[in-house]
Parts: sequence; C-alpha cells; structure tokens
Amino acid sequence: MKNTIVLSLVALLCVQCENPKGSDVKPTVYMVGDSTVKNGRGDGAGGLWGWGDFIGQYLDTTRIAVENHALGGTSSRTFIQKGLWNTVRDSLKAGDYVLIQFGHNDNGPINDDFRARGTIKGIGDETEEIDNMLTGEHEIVHSYGWYIRKMVKEAKDKGAVPIVMSPIPRNRWAEGKVPRNDNSYGLWAGQVAEQEGVTFIDLNDEMAMQMEKLGKNRVYGNLFYKKDHTHTSAGGAVLAASIIVDELKETDNAIKQYFLENPEIVLPKKINIYLIGDSTVADNGDPQAVGWGTELYKYFDTTRVNIINRARGGRSSRTFYHEGLWQSAYDTLSRGDYVLMQFGHNDGGYIDKPKYRGSLKGTGDSTVVVTRKDNTKEVVHTYGWYMSTFISETREKGAVPVVFSHIPRNKWIDGKVERADKTYGKWAEDIARKYNAGFIDLNDSIALAYEKMGAGAVKKFFPRDHTHTNKEGASLNAGIIARCLRKMEGIDLKEYIVSEKKLDRPSGNSR
Repeated sequence: MKNTIVLSLVALLCVQCENPKGSDVKPTVYMVGDSTVKNGRGDGAGGLWGWGDFIGQYLDTTRIAVENHALGGTSSRTFIQKGLWNTVRDSLKAGDYVLIQFGHNDNGPINDDFRARGTIKGIGDETEEIDNMLTGEHEIVHSYGWYIRKMVKEAKDKGAVPIVMSPIPRNRWAEGKVPRNDNSYGLWAGQVAEQEGVTFIDLNDEMAMQMEKLGKNRVYGNLFYKKDHTHTSAGGAVLAASIIVDELKETDNAIKQYFLENPEIVLPKKINIYLIGDSTVADNGDPQAVGWGTELYKYFDTTRVNIINRARGGRSSRTFYHEGLWQSAYDTLSRGDYVLMQFGHNDGGYIDKPKYRGSLKGTGDSTVVVTRKDNTKEVVHTYGWYMSTFISETREKGAVPVVFSHIPRNKWIDGKVERADKTYGKWAEDIARKYNAGFIDLNDSIALAYEKMGAGAVKKFFPRDHTHTNKEGASLNAGIIARCLRKMEGIDLKEYIVSEKKLDRPSGNSR
C-alpha cells in the first residue's frame, strides 16, 4: 500500500512537471498557412485580411486560446523550411488544435532565385534534389501532400488535433462561376486528411458557392477588391472564417465545444471622412448641379471608409457656422476622422442683406455687427476666422482637418481659367499654413486640368451656369482630389484610395 502511494505521488509530480498548471491550462488553436490566413501583420494593411484574423471571434477565448502563425508568401514547403512549423510543433500540447491551409503558393517554381517555394504536385513520395538558388543550400523537395502529411502527423504525435482545409478560392470567374481547385490542391488536401483520419473542410468549394450566390458584382468591393484576386477584405475573411466554423459544427471534432452560440463579429472600424462646403461639394439633387462630394466615393475603399457629406448648397463659411451646420458635424466627430473643407464661392455675398452670407475679407480678427431682418444681431467675422474655427475645433475632437481652395468657375481669360489665388484661394492656404493643416490648392489643380482639356471640352461640364458641374465634371474633380490626397504628406489616406482609374491630369499643389 505504501509503495502504491509513493508511485502515485511520483506519477502526480511527473504530470505536474509536464503541465505545471494542471487542468487549468487552456487548449490553444494554432493556425498555419499563407497570407489568406494572415495577411501581413494581421492589421488590415491595404484593407486585406486573412480568415485567421477573425476566427477567434467565434471562439470562447475564456476557455481556449488562439494563435495565428500563418505567414504571407509561404507554401507548405517554405513554412517548414523557414522553421515556422517547428515553432508551432514545439509549442503543441495534448488537446490543442492546428488549422492547416496551404496551396496558393505551392504552384510556384521549385527552384529560382526569387522565392523557390514550389512543391511537387500531388501527394506522393517522389522527391527532387536541388541546390536552392535562393538560399544556397542543398535541399530535397517533396510533394505538397508530403509536407501537409508531415504537419498532420507531427501534430498528432504531440496529442494535438490537426484540421486540414482546402485553400480559399481566388476571385476569378468563368461564365458566372468561380473555378475550383478540386483537381489540384483542394483534392490533395482532402486526400491527405482522409488518409490520416483527420477532419477536412472543403473551404474552397464552400466559399466559392457563397460567392456565386452573391454574384460577381457584389463580391467585388465586399469580399475581394478588383486590385487583388487572392486576398480577402475583412468581409471576405469573415465569410471564410464563418464557413470553417459552420462546417466544424457539423463534424464530431471536439473543437466545436468551444464555439460561441451567438458570436458578435466586430469588423474593423471604418474611418469617417466628413465633407463640409457649399453646392459645389454638396448633394443638391440636381443633375445639372452635382457637387464633387457625391462622386468622391468612387475613389475610396468604402468597405473601410465612410464618406459623410455635410456640405449644403448656398452656404458660405459664415452661414455654415451661423446656421449650426458646423455644430451638427462637430458633434458627431470622433478621433481619427477627417474633415475636408471647401468654402469661398458664397463668401463674397452681401454681409448685411439677405441672404446674409458674406464674410469679411481676409484672415484677420476684424468683426462687424449686423442687424438681420428679424432684428437679431450677428457678429460677422472674416473668412479666415471661420475657417480657422473649423480647423481648431476639428482638432479638438482628435480629427484631421484638410483645407481646400474652392473649385474654379468656368471663366476664362486669354485661354486661362480664372484663379482665386489673390482672394479666397490665397486666404484658404494662409489659414491652413498658419494652423499647420493639410492644404490642397483645388482651385489651381482643377484649373490646370481644364486648361489641358480646353474650354470647348470643359463647357460640357457646366450645363447650367459657370459654377456648378454635372456628374461628369464632379467625378473629374473628385478624382483630382483623390490624386492630391494620395500624394499629400502627413495625411494617412493613401491606402484607402483604391481607384484604378488613372487620371492623366495635373495634380496641382498639395501641401
């Protein structure tokens, strides 16, 4: 009896040495794969995400840990070759899970001086000996199936539970259908899983079916971007993660006990870009007077950006402030938002007569008291005062102000578009410089584009008058703004501007 007690104590101590926290240690879900599992650093750079970045939101992380070890650009071969698999393998303990997805990069060259990441096609035991042109090392290259099988077996040896997936589909279409990889990597991944007796998720086919239900046009901009047929947006990554979870729930795999019953999936917060200005910015509901603010969305990734157009026709910097339109925008601003502001067209109006929209000229501190028709008194400031107020109060909210000079009118003198570089254009720049705000000389940028096109071509943009453009003119102006913002230093909007339309227009000055 004494010996039995001693042996039991020894066994208990041995277990505690291997697992010092005992049964309180949570299992871990490890993910291994390429950029479709974890894109870049997993921070959504360029709007691209992997499904491994979101699958943790479906899991009860009070009971199970999540670690995404995927690395963009790797194949099944190079993930092992770089030692990334060894890191995961050496961390595994009994009861852990390993989600495995490779294939996108396995089709590359087996030996070159660029990536050297290809594997032999299939699941056989054939090999190819090479002197790796990239690493300079002698290497025996195996089949795709061999590398997947190695990870599966070594995970099982550690008491972990491997789960194999076919790679997500690429956003390619043929006659309304998304091509599958059911004769290549999807097939081979499933064959290895079947041979090794582990769970297989045909993510390629399941996701392709969901894409086809949406249709090509709805997939673009929601699940994938036109600029990239391989890497998903946040929406696409969430779709892939949800498919994996739903499919696992239908298996007898023990991982399903850790899935939340009603998960709340949080997508990355969108950046808000507020627009304030007059009718040349606003949505006026008139096809002959379309503000550029209504067309700006074409040049932005609207899965990550909200364009909030608060501009109002007929307003000057003064009336936008006096009527509470600025206060309404200000109240909804949050840290990290942007405010693009353009005034000047209406600031030259009457100061003391209806419509009471003129502001004092310049950027100084002078004021005048005006008695309005209803006998109320208003302290009227300079154009620069109102603009500086918008700038400073934007910053109070932790938002970023960007000042524009107003778009030019369709007025020409000796073959040149009339500028506002001695009045509101100059004052807008002066205020932006004084308060260290971003500035785009939109007046000059658009005027340069008009001059390159010629007065005859530009005339079609102004069907009603010399101030307001139609939709085509508004789209041109919005594209010039996007191009200027793309080049502007200190304004981190470049990665959100995703238009593929290359405007062959002078971009003017942006500072």
